[in-house]
Amino acid sequence: MLSATRKFAKSWVAAVLIGLLVISFAIFGINDAFKGNYTNDVIKAGSRHVSGPDFKREFDNFRKGAEEQAKQPISIEQAVQFGLDKRLLEELATREAFGEMLHKIGIRPSDRLVSAELRKIPAFFNPISGAFDKTLYAQRLAENGLTPARFDTMMRDQIAESHAVSAMVNGLRVPRAYSALGAVFEMEARDVGFFTVDPRSVPAPTLPTDAQLTAFMKEKSAQLIRPEFRVISVVAFSPAMINGSLPIDEAEVQKRFAFRKDTLARPETRSLIQIPVKDAAAAQAVAARLAKGEDPSAVAKSIGVEVINYVDKPQSAIADKRVAAAAFALKPGEVSAAIQGDLGVAVVKVAKVTPGQTVTLDQVRPQIEAELRKDAAAEKVYALSQAYEEARGSGANLVDAAKKAGVPVMTLGPITQQGQGPQGQPVQGVTPKLLELAYSLPAGGESELQDAGAGEYFAIRVERIIPSALPPLAEIKPDLTRVWMMTEMLKRLQTKADEYAARLRKGESLATVAASAGSKVVNVAGIDRQNAAQNTAMSRDALVKTFNAKPGEVFTADGVQFGLIVAKLEAVRAPSGPTLARITEDARPQVTMALFRDLGAAARKAARTEVGVKIFPAKARAALGLAPITETEKAAPKAGQAEKSK
Repeated sequence: MLSATRKFAKSWVAAVLIGLLVISFAIFGINDAFKGNYTNDVIKAGSRHVSGPDFKREFDNFRKGAEEQAKQPISIEQAVQFGLDKRLLEELATREAFGEMLHKIGIRPSDRLVSAELRKIPAFFNPISGAFDKTLYAQRLAENGLTPARFDTMMRDQIAESHAVSAMVNGLRVPRAYSALGAVFEMEARDVGFFTVDPRSVPAPTLPTDAQLTAFMKEKSAQLIRPEFRVISVVAFSPAMINGSLPIDEAEVQKRFAFRKDTLARPETRSLIQIPVKDAAAAQAVAARLAKGEDPSAVAKSIGVEVINYVDKPQSAIADKRVAAAAFALKPGEVSAAIQGDLGVAVVKVAKVTPGQTVTLDQVRPQIEAELRKDAAAEKVYALSQAYEEARGSGANLVDAAKKAGVPVMTLGPITQQGQGPQGQPVQGVTPKLLELAYSLPAGGESELQDAGAGEYFAIRVERIIPSALPPLAEIKPDLTRVWMMTEMLKRLQTKADEYAARLRKGESLATVAASAGSKVVNVAGIDRQNAAQNTAMSRDALVKTFNAKPGEVFTADGVQFGLIVAKLEAVRAPSGPTLARITEDARPQVTMALFRDLGAAARKAARTEVGVKIFPAKARAALGLAPITETEKAAPKAGQAEKSK
């Protein structure tokens, strides 16, 4: 084997291959020949990157925030299905690109600024000495999935962005012309005249035939079609259904109380100060000054140390055990002599003593009995679920298995995929997980036992599927007839209103046309965008069209009540000089902030282009512990899309 390899290395074929390799290095570069994203980086932005673990940590925090908003747990799979991973990828990419751009243009916070920010975080400082603790710093970061290097980068980015934003805000002020345009837009007053087209001026439509109603149903099918309904049988195992019927063993109550007595009691707490001293002589001097009532901080400062304060702390909270024992032997207001502790000599003065409180069985009996019932109920539920599973394993269906386990079966539905009944009312007893499961099974399909959390389990059977369809005409005929009649009446009114509008456009006066319609002209003056909401003479549709119209323009719109109006915009008046000047100056800060927000968004977008951000979605999925998306999954439509395509 080795001799054959040597022989090949001396052949002309090997020489050609080596030559091609040398040429490729010359053309593409040695780095490019071997370069590739072989790391676990999810995002690259210039010299910066977001690793898989960093993305996972950010994603988990992002998901927790979504759970708090939704007030229910969200799995990783559900979060990805909702697109939270893609949204987070884009936000992180923009953040890293902006940080890289700030670094490139020279906005880099000094070590002094970073140190000053760290001093604002008490979790990194020793509670006794008050000094910065590197070990504690690394520990706190590790608890949050961060490294010192990563946290330092985040701190510097935050400071750099804060200073850049402050500089922009302090130096940015839009020209008065910008806010003046907004003021003109807001305060521009409009005068409009209109008259109402009375519904009695057009003939009422006759009752529709079934053929007309059927055609109307098809026209309005998007509003009338009913969603798919399902009827399901549910077997549930919940501690709540058996909790109250379980007896309580008094011996277990006594046993649990004895076990938890110490933790249920409240220990004695004390507020005290401790001053470290060098020796007994110094301790005597400090004790004498404290006994005279001198300020402990001043006494400590005079000997070059800092006072240690304990406020309402139990004995176990004092770091030096010997000092703690001596302090808890003193009376309120008493000053100790020199105390030789494990960490040195100290003097203690007790300010306040809060006696401890013992707990009796009668005081905590309700709590202990509730806990015992909860534990017993959980065990009972587990036993019932096991009996159900054994019956299902023997071939029994959901109903028979529930009967053997002694658990009731309830029927829910008809119910939509959104958890609503036939009248649109919410159906009690359904959860998102139950609905998702119910709509994933075929008719007659039965699920495995599902964990609902909090010690509860459930299984379902789809009894019946009612397909999405239009309701029968006979069922909705009265309501449909009423809507059809109103629609036809509006069509006739619109035709009549259009005739009046055409006459106005030809030059007839508003008063003349209104008189021929048997109506009177209503004049509304001084409508602007600030007082329009208080206007009761015109509908929202009429107000919108008023502000979109040009002077002299004629339009039709909905009336305040049933009917239409024919209107003409008589005049458009700009606000007066003093008023315009005042509003211009008042609105200037708001316009400046709006411009700043636009500039900020544009800067972040430009940063992504300038830095050249790269995102690796496949590595993001791997960081979340998800399998890569297959070609089949990419091609397959989602459930909602499939339904629409049908």
